[in-house]
Amino acid sequence: MEGKFGQAKRRFGLNLCMTKLPETSETSIAITFLVVNLSRLLRQFFGLFLSFLISGRTKELRCRQRFNKNYVKSDFTQVKLITWATNYWHSIA
Repeated sequence: MEGKFGQAKRRFGLNLCMTKLPETSETSIAITFLVVNLSRLLRQFFGLFLSFLISGRTKELRCRQRFNKNYVKSDFTQVKLITWATNYWHSIA
């Protein structure tokens, strides 16, 4: 329990609690620990979200049979990023 108080003092500013009445001090401490718990839940949520995001995009990297010795994907298809059919800069000017 003491470790959580130390963490709240360092990371979340519990040491800046300057309330004088016991009721307001308890409220301030409760709000600080609410923020500590919410930040933990948010960190877990973003970790889960990023793991799903990364695993969805790099699924082909996990399948080694799709890659040859030079780490080139076997069924690689070329994607055309720029079309040179029209002169873009000429149409802007």
